Amino acid sequence: MNEIVKPDSLIVAEAESLTETFFGGCPHDCPDTCSMLFDVKDGQLQGVRGNPDHPMTRGGLCVKLKDYEKRHYHPDRLLYPMKRVGPKGSKQFERITWDEALDEIVSRWTAIIDQHGPQAIAPYSYLGNQGLVHGLNGGDAFFNRMGATVMERTFCGEGSCTAWLLTVGPTAGLDPDSYIHSKYIVIWACNSVSTNLHHWAIVKDAQKKGAKVVVIDAYASRTAKAADWHIAPKPGTDGALAMALINSIIAQGLVDQDYVDNHTVGFDELKERASTRTPEWAAEITGVPADDIRKLAYEMATEQPVGIRMGVALERHYGGGQTIRAVTCIPALTGAWRHVGGGVTQFGVWEHPYKFDVMCRPDLIPEGTRVVSNLQIGRALTGEMKLDPPIMSMMCWNSNPVTQAPETDKIVEGLMREDLFMVSAEHFISDTASYADILLPATMGAEMEDMILSWGHLYLTYNTKCAEAPGEAIPNNEIFRQLAARLGFEEENFKWSDAECLEHYVDWSSPACEGIDLAYMREHGFARLKVGTPDDRAPHREGNFPTPTGKCMLKVEGATNFVAPPFRQMYEGFQPGEALDPLPDYLGPRESHTNDPELAKRFPLNIVSPKSHYFLNSCYANMEDKQKGQGEQFVMISQADADARGIRDGDRVRVGNDRGAFKGVARITDDVKAGIVVATLGYWRQLNEGTVNSISSGAFTDMGHAPSFSDNLVEV
Repeated sequence: MNEIVKPDSLIVAEAESLTETFFGGCPHDCPDTCSMLFDVKDGQLQGVRGNPDHPMTRGGLCVKLKDYEKRHYHPDRLLYPMKRVGPKGSKQFERITWDEALDEIVSRWTAIIDQHGPQAIAPYSYLGNQGLVHGLNGGDAFFNRMGATVMERTFCGEGSCTAWLLTVGPTAGLDPDSYIHSKYIVIWACNSVSTNLHHWAIVKDAQKKGAKVVVIDAYASRTAKAADWHIAPKPGTDGALAMALINSIIAQGLVDQDYVDNHTVGFDELKERASTRTPEWAAEITGVPADDIRKLAYEMATEQPVGIRMGVALERHYGGGQTIRAVTCIPALTGAWRHVGGGVTQFGVWEHPYKFDVMCRPDLIPEGTRVVSNLQIGRALTGEMKLDPPIMSMMCWNSNPVTQAPETDKIVEGLMREDLFMVSAEHFISDTASYADILLPATMGAEMEDMILSWGHLYLTYNTKCAEAPGEAIPNNEIFRQLAARLGFEEENFKWSDAECLEHYVDWSSPACEGIDLAYMREHGFARLKVGTPDDRAPHREGNFPTPTGKCMLKVEGATNFVAPPFRQMYEGFQPGEALDPLPDYLGPRESHTNDPELAKRFPLNIVSPKSHYFLNSCYANMEDKQKGQGEQFVMISQADADARGIRDGDRVRVGNDRGAFKGVARITDDVKAGIVVATLGYWRQLNEGTVNSISSGAFTDMGHAPSFSDNLVEV
C-alpha cells in the first residue's frame, strides 16, 4: 500500500494546532508589568507575545522580553542543585541532589543557630521577580519564623514613598492611562522609552493630540530627545528647581486659591518658605536659566490638565525625599487634581488590594530582632558594621547585589569569607551566585503560577504555569516550603500551594476587586481594578486625600524619619527619632563642589547611573543578543571634559573614587553637560572590569533610607 504524503501546508497546520496559548505576566522590576501570551508546545515555551487585549500594554513587549523563551532555554541556565568545590568566586561547582542540597543547608543553619542564634542568618532578596508568591516577599514568612536578621529593602522608592505618603497619603494618584487626556506632560527623572515604554506610548498619543511633553533629566536620554522641551538640571538639584517653580507659581498669581483653601494644609507656611527660593536662586544651583523656570511654572499652572510622571531616580540623592515632597505639592497649588489627566503619578500600588501581612507574617518576627539594610550588606559582611552576632550565613534570591547594590568591592570582600555559608537560588551563576556554597536552580516565568505585583498601573496581572521546568528547577516558594518542612515549621501558610497563596495574598473582597477573583484572573489574564476608568478618574477633584486631614499636606507637623531599632547608630546622618522638616525644601547633594569642595578637587565629576535599555537591572546582561544591543560598558562624557583629560572617543577609560573603580569605553557626546558623566547599570562584573556600582556610596538619603546612586563624585 502506498504511503500517503501530506502537503507541506497541512503538516504546518497540524504542527501549529499543537501549540497552546496561555496568559502570562512579565515578572521583572518594571512599572509596566506587561500582560503576555505564552505559546507552548509539548510542555516547551515556544515564544512570547504581548497581550493585545490589555488596554495599557497593548500587545507590545520591550526589547528585553520580546524573546523571553531564549532566557528559559539559555545554555548557561542553572539546571541542578550544585555544591562549591573550588575557591569562592571561581564558579567551580559539582552537581548534587535536592535532598543533599537541602540537608546541607538545614544542617549548616542549625549549627549556626545553635552557636550564634538565628540572627546570624540573613536573607537577601529584591525584585528580580515581582510575583506575589515567588517574588520580593516570597521568603519573608520563612525567615521571620526562623528569627533571622530582618533585611531592610530600600533599593527603590522608599524615599519617594515616605515623601508621597506624607504629602498625599496612599493614593495611586494620576492614572497612567489617563495621560491621554493631559494637555501638558512633565516626565521628571524617568527615561520612559527604556524603563516605562507602555506609558510612553500613551504620552506619545497625547502628544499627537497636541499635548506638550517636557522631560526634566540631567542628561539627554532617549526620552528627553523625543520631548518637546528638555530641561537639564545638575544632578541632585531637582529640589531647587521644584521650590523655584512653587515660588514662581505663587509670584505670578497662578495659584488655584479655591483648591488651596479647601483641600490643602499649610499654604501660608509654604508660601513663606518658598519666598526666597526664586528662579534666580535656583538658576545658580541647577544651571537652568531663570526665564526657563518662570516659563515652566507658567505653563504648568495654565495648560491644564497637567500630568507629572515622577521617576524613582528623583529620590537618589541626599535631598531626594524633600524633592519629591516639593514636586508632589505642585498639582495642589495649580488645581491640576481637578481634571482627568491632571495630577502626579508615583506608584499605582497604593490602591492594589495585596495582603502583605499575610505574605510576610511580620507577627512571626521575634521581639528585638535587628534590622540591617540591604544597601549596606558589604559593610555588614566585612565587619565594618559591628554586628553581634556577625552574619554567618546569607541566602540570596531574586537579587544580584554584586552588581546592583552600592559599594560592591566591600560586598565581594564579604562574600569571599570562608566562614560565610552562602546559599543562592538562581537561574544563572550570576556575579553573586559565583560566591555561593550551595546553588539552587529556580524556575522562570512560564514554569510557575503567580500573580505579578503591578506598581506602575491599576491592573492585576496573572501568570500561568504552562511550561515544564528544565532539569530539576523548582519555584522559589517550593524551596521555602521544603526548607520549612525540614525545620519543623508547622504554621499553615508554609503548607499552602501556590494557588492557595494567591487566594490568601489578595483581598478579593475589596471594592477594588468587585467581580474579580482568582478564577476570573485565570480566564482573562488581567483585570483593571474598580477605581474609576481612565476617562473619568480624577480621584482628588474635591480633595479626598487619604491623609489624616483628608487634604494635601503642604506642611506636616511632627513627622520623623523612622529608623528601625536597635541599630539606629548604623544609619549615617541620622539621630534616633530625628524630626523631618515640616515643609518641603531644597537639600543639596552630599557629594558636590558646594558641600564638599575638598572631595570635589580629587573627584570633580558627577556620575549618573541610569538603567540600561537592553538589560533589566542585571537580568539579560549575560545574553549575547542583549549585550550586542546594549554595547560594551561605556562612559558618556562631554567634549570639554574629554579634552581636559586627553580622552578620545572610543578610548578605554577608568572611572573611580575612594570606593572603587570600573572601566568602560568613552563616548564623547553632547548628551551630557560638562561636569557630568553617565554610565548605565546592569553589566556583570565577571564579564567586565568592574561595574558602575563599584563607585556608589551606601549612604542613605534624607528619607526612607533610600539609596544615593546619583550622589557620587568620580574622576575619569
